[in-house]
Amino acid sequence: MAVLNKIRQRSVFLIVIIALALFSFVLADLIRNGGAISQKAENTIATINGKDIDRTEFARKVELASRSFGGGTSSIQAVNYVWNQELRETVFEEQFEELNIRVGEDQVNQLLEESLANNPTFLNEAGVFDKAKMQEYVANVKATSPQAYQQWLDFEVSVSKGAREQTYLNMIKAGVGSTLKEGELAYKMENDNVDIKYVQLPFSSIEDTEVEVTDAEIKAYIDAHKDQYKAEASRSIRYVLFNEVPSEEDENQVKAEVAALLDDKVEFNEVTKTNDSILGFKNIDVKDAEEFVNQNSAVKFDGGFKFKKDLPTTEADTIYNLGIGDVYGPYKDGDYIKISKVVAQKQIPDSVKASHILVSWAGLGTAGDTKRTKEEAKVLADSIIAVTKADNTKFSALATQFSADTSSKDKGGDLGYFSPGRMVPAFNDYCFENKTGDQGIVETQFGYHIINIEDQKNEQKAIKVATVAQKVEPSEKTINAIFTETTKFQISARDKDFEEVSKENELTVRPVNKIKELDENIPGLGARRAIVQWAFNEESKVGEIKRFDIPEGYAVVQLTEKEDKGSMKVEDASLTIKPILINKKKAEKLKSKISGSALDAIAQSQGQTVKVASALTMKTPTISGAGTEPKVVGTAFALEPGKVSGPIVGNNGVYVIEVTKKTPASGLDTYMSYASQVSKAQTGAVNTKVFEALKEAAEIEDKRSKFY
Repeated sequence: MAVLNKIRQRSVFLIVIIALALFSFVLADLIRNGGAISQKAENTIATINGKDIDRTEFARKVELASRSFGGGTSSIQAVNYVWNQELRETVFEEQFEELNIRVGEDQVNQLLEESLANNPTFLNEAGVFDKAKMQEYVANVKATSPQAYQQWLDFEVSVSKGAREQTYLNMIKAGVGSTLKEGELAYKMENDNVDIKYVQLPFSSIEDTEVEVTDAEIKAYIDAHKDQYKAEASRSIRYVLFNEVPSEEDENQVKAEVAALLDDKVEFNEVTKTNDSILGFKNIDVKDAEEFVNQNSAVKFDGGFKFKKDLPTTEADTIYNLGIGDVYGPYKDGDYIKISKVVAQKQIPDSVKASHILVSWAGLGTAGDTKRTKEEAKVLADSIIAVTKADNTKFSALATQFSADTSSKDKGGDLGYFSPGRMVPAFNDYCFENKTGDQGIVETQFGYHIINIEDQKNEQKAIKVATVAQKVEPSEKTINAIFTETTKFQISARDKDFEEVSKENELTVRPVNKIKELDENIPGLGARRAIVQWAFNEESKVGEIKRFDIPEGYAVVQLTEKEDKGSMKVEDASLTIKPILINKKKAEKLKSKISGSALDAIAQSQGQTVKVASALTMKTPTISGAGTEPKVVGTAFALEPGKVSGPIVGNNGVYVIEVTKKTPASGLDTYMSYASQVSKAQTGAVNTKVFEALKEAAEIEDKRSKFY
């Protein structure tokens, strides 16, 4: 009691102490995490022209994009898709606000109608868009599915934004056009032509080894063309793989387990307290083989008949020649140990040609707009087959009229030739178990099929095989051994050279260079975003090693190089720049060899011939025997007939030309059509060029790689 009284007396003091402790805890957390500013930064995935893109909202859009794209799209692909949408929206939004571009409700509704004009959900019985159906749909999803309603609201917003963007682009297009003078110029570039004689001194006449290009010259070229030779931030790595593969011991263990299924065995029955005799695979009746396989195999029973070519390649001869009831195995087939028993055999064709008429009913995926019941469908199918059996020539027309199979109805129901197993079981069995000319009705999950067997080819023996298969997988012992081996390598590689330790362990080192910050795929490993993120982490140092779990086992990765954003390095740009500089130096050498002003003399002195090119135009500056040479053709149009040019450095060599004839185009009464062509080409490029210009001018801080 004395203690409690003391606490009561000092209650105010205690409250102050507790408050100070809580405050210090919160303050320490803020300092540790960089304060409120850092918290804001953590919730921002990018900043575009001062506008922060919220990470949570961005993630929601990525999730929606991933769902809409389906399983074929990776997360980073969805991220990039949403990013491009956000970037486009933001840079355009600034323009909309500056120009006060607005979109009215009526315009949005009109665009919604146009967007949904072919959506069956919003069409009336006449197949026309019905606004009332759209309103009913919106009211329904609003009441029943918040997620679907949000998607609808997003769709409305996107339509509205699209309308504003189109208005903005149309305003720009209205200012883009071409004059009649520009049309005349386009006409002349296409139709004025010139004939020349020329001597070409090709660059290939000088060996590359005769010209030296230094790293300093390549660096100077990069500095002079910085916009062309920009380099993104990149990382380089190397890695070795440790695959979790079964050992020989694992394989032998599975082989023993499968072999044990062959013979009879005795097992104690806990229910009856007696010993039960269980027949082995060798001794079971063929009719019980399916049940035995489904109870003991990792791969379920396949009741289809197989030709020799369908059996495991290395064992095909043996299995195909077994008698009914005979057993073969254990044998290895890929990743499985198997035992096989032949349970039936018969003669069947290896391919069948058939036509069908599919009669569907309401509720099936093939039903479309049909309202008929299953009973009505059966009556219709019976009626159709009665007609086709009486007159087979009517089959094609009836297929076109009644078949629900849109892929074949316009071909009279023709399915072409197909091999066993290609069709659903009931359909397949009818086609391969009956004869050419037979017609029948078969029910499948698609509806009633009226089948007409038109042809059967190459009848031969086929067998039905019951196969027990067990996959050979690494045991826990093997997995632990691989993990231990990986860990030992990782430790050794940290202390020694990565390459040397790999050689000692007979491991293949795989280098991967120039990985970009938002890359996802690592050659040889597939989509491994975690490795890319680690390589770009500020705390990851060159030489650092890390182990990554992968589906196949482990990848031990070393970071070998970090490159920041800037100009390309000499060694990276060399492949592109060196040929340019080589040709420049060759051009100077070739120009120095030219003397005199007569083409024949120049050609003779250089071991070349005088060539002729006719009807050259500015629009298509290709010289026969020399290639595309716009500088040469442009010079030709500037020369007077009979005049000889000085040396011209072209794409493929140094040229000296003489104009032999100029033929101006006859001209037109009006150049409106050419002006329209020029205008159309210019307006067609507006959409792309405007966005690229806005993006180029934008100030962008992109943090996607930190979150994805």
